[in-house]
Amino acid sequence: MSGQSINNNNFPDGGSPMKILVINGPNLNMLGIREPEIYGTGTYAELEALIRAEAARLGVEAELFQSNHEGTIVDVIQSAYRRINGIVINPAAYTHTSVAIADALKSVGIPAVEVHISDPDTREEFRRVSYIRPVCAATFKGMGFEGYLRALRFLCGRY
Repeated sequence: MSGQSINNNNFPDGGSPMKILVINGPNLNMLGIREPEIYGTGTYAELEALIRAEAARLGVEAELFQSNHEGTIVDVIQSAYRRINGIVINPAAYTHTSVAIADALKSVGIPAVEVHISDPDTREEFRRVSYIRPVCAATFKGMGFEGYLRALRFLCGRY
């Protein structure tokens, strides 16, 4: 993993704090309820609080977003163009199906990091395919909520 910070010059306000968009896909709003033996007992609100605290510690702005709808996720990625320096994305089930999300990430040219609470490579066969991974700078998987914090640090060059 790189120890250098991501330098994205595709946005106009280069003097402002780094802005990181954290996107969570379908069913992640059900954390703490859905399959706690796989995803743990932490809630989505707890995850948001951890991300916000780490972003503050790193001195970056974090914008958090969750949706169960593929097209909405594509819209949010596209709206990040020239506004966001880095993207942390857990596309959840869309990891294995969404060419649209992968294409949106490619189209905006913003450094992105894929995150998964569980390790999809150790689960069902269909979960081992990621359309998102090839367009990301790094992947953190199977680390629980810590994967998000590592993704933030990676984008800030503090991994």
